[in-house]
Amino acid sequence: MQKLALASNNADKVREFRALLAPLDFEIISQSELGIVSAEEPHCTFIENALAKARHASAASGLPALADDSGICAHALGGEPGIYSARYAGIEGDNAANNRKLIAALKGKTERGAHYVCALVMVHSASDPEPLIVQTRWYGQIIDQARGNQGFGYDPHFFLPELNMSAAELEPAKKNLISHRGQALRELIAQLQSRAQ
Repeated sequence: MQKLALASNNADKVREFRALLAPLDFEIISQSELGIVSAEEPHCTFIENALAKARHASAASGLPALADDSGICAHALGGEPGIYSARYAGIEGDNAANNRKLIAALKGKTERGAHYVCALVMVHSASDPEPLIVQTRWYGQIIDQARGNQGFGYDPHFFLPELNMSAAELEPAKKNLISHRGQALRELIAQLQSRAQ
């Protein structure tokens, strides 16, 4: 079983990645388990930040590394909060405050379309000249009233009209099947399998 450093301290993301990668022969070890501090995220795109995080985790661990940078983009706000989704309200990972700020920013706006973005990067080493890079989107709408208690982040306010459910009302297996992260990981797995041939 190949060890893979996951460049995340987010327990919810770690759980999702372990579930999604369970069929493959990887032992997922989060960077917090390895004692690795989080990388800086100075870039203005999801892909650049994910690449920086993957290279950082690989350099610190000596292992291949996987990183994602993800967030939600509200169309009426020009794509905000975007790369700042986890710290939109000023404190990293304060989901309740982030959601309150997003709902307040959308007050009075009729355009409620939004999409989640997931940029996923895998490097075999810190200096890998050919990182595997995938970016996907998951479309929905922002609703004022939270629904459901599954998921995390903006999921309770991310409504999927075709299912008449919020992302937080989906069972984890269903969410992993259709989410931005699930889509990205399936594309990454396809790239890995293609390279192995």
